Amino acid sequence: MSLQERIEALKAKHRSLEIALEEENNRPRPDDMEILKLKKQKLLIKDEIASLSEKH
Repeated sequence: MSLQERIEALKAKHRSLEIALEEENNRPRPDDMEILKLKKQKLLIKDEIASLSEKH
């Protein structure tokens, strides 16, 4: 997998986490722990994208 392909895959995962986060927030009783987990995953992916983009 090329660097650009890896970045694109991470961006897709970030978008899917954003959707999951929106869905969780729109539930009648959102699970705060799930929201925290999703936000942490998004942040880790965002950091990885930034790191890889610097190399590109």
